[in-house]
Amino acid sequence: MGKLKIECFDKKVKLRKIAKAVYKTLGQKAYFKAELVFQDGEGITALNRNTRGVDSVTDVLSYPSLEGIRGKILSPEDCPTELEGKYIFLGSIVLCEEKIRSQAQEYGHSEEEEREYLITHGLLHLFGYDHLNDADKKEMRDLEKQIRFILRGVKE
Repeated sequence: MGKLKIECFDKKVKLRKIAKAVYKTLGQKAYFKAELVFQDGEGITALNRNTRGVDSVTDVLSYPSLEGIRGKILSPEDCPTELEGKYIFLGSIVLCEEKIRSQAQEYGHSEEEEREYLITHGLLHLFGYDHLNDADKKEMRDLEKQIRFILRGVKE
């Protein structure tokens, strides 16, 4: 059995339980690695503008390394160009702390809960899930709910 490892060098964030919950929910078996980066409002706006053509601040951006993997159980043989040792590199997630603070306040929960949700959301994007149409959005929201349920019971 493998695992999902999330690397973040910007700040100390609790990531192990999120990684376990996503990994378990998606039924993966290989070793995976993802990168987590934090930007301020100006930095994430520039990234959003340069990579998506959207000139506004956003809460989370995801940059997947793999395509066409939604719903698949992956093995290293499926992704030879994205191997880092025994780990399959999924891609990068960029979060905006300013948006985390404001959205936590807006939704009436803690910054930690908002951060967990956005990391979960970003990881699902890295695994190929999206919300461009109603069916895909429902599938992604259902997975997010399952992961939140697991997070309530997972200990660090």
